[in-house]
Amino acid sequence: MLAARGVWKRFGALQVLEDVTLEVQRGEAVGIVGPNGAGKTTLLDLVAGAARADRGAVFLGGRDVSSLGAAARSRLGVGRTHQIPRPFAGMTVFENALVAATMGGGLRSSEARGKALEALEQTGMLALGNRPAATLGLLDRKRLELARALATAPRLLLLDEIAGGLTEPEALELVEEIRQFHASGLAIVWIEHVVHALLRVAERLICLAFGKVIADGEPQSVMSDQAVVDAYLGSAA
Repeated sequence: MLAARGVWKRFGALQVLEDVTLEVQRGEAVGIVGPNGAGKTTLLDLVAGAARADRGAVFLGGRDVSSLGAAARSRLGVGRTHQIPRPFAGMTVFENALVAATMGGGLRSSEARGKALEALEQTGMLALGNRPAATLGLLDRKRLELARALATAPRLLLLDEIAGGLTEPEALELVEEIRQFHASGLAIVWIEHVVHALLRVAERLICLAFGKVIADGEPQSVMSDQAVVDAYLGSAA
């Protein structure tokens, strides 16, 4: 499904990613943890096509997509949410989903409308379809962000701290929805600092620190790895 092989990324004098390799199988749910500044969001940017690697390559379904931008990768099945929701504030909830289906998913007319409505229903946002996106609270903004990603008809869903800023009950609600999407066969790569939420979905964890992969494996094993404790949990204490 996805392979990022030996990717490097530098911003000025700062080496953000160094020889990072990530592989995700069809239908797999992979969590990414690590301290702030570890390069997690940058890695998602490289997978989604929002940024280009300085070295290395990204493959989707065996195809090298390193030269393709975000729009092209979206149409190849990569859906993306952002840590800070980015709705079109002047549009309604439905219009936001419809733009995602048409521009991101490349769908047209009734097919785009159908996919937008389906995505809103899947995320519990259908009843708010006519609400201006600017009036939504944080939980519903997060749900709309998720709905817009789903409206592109992804095979791979990239989540960037979607549980961040939510109350415990709100986060658990959202996690249950994500579990259902995964159960339907959707592959997921999820960055999250709310680790207990992540562990409800992820079958495998990767820990990044200082731009490098320091652990990759079964979730409990990774979280108990001393290098992870030192680099991630220690820094968060």
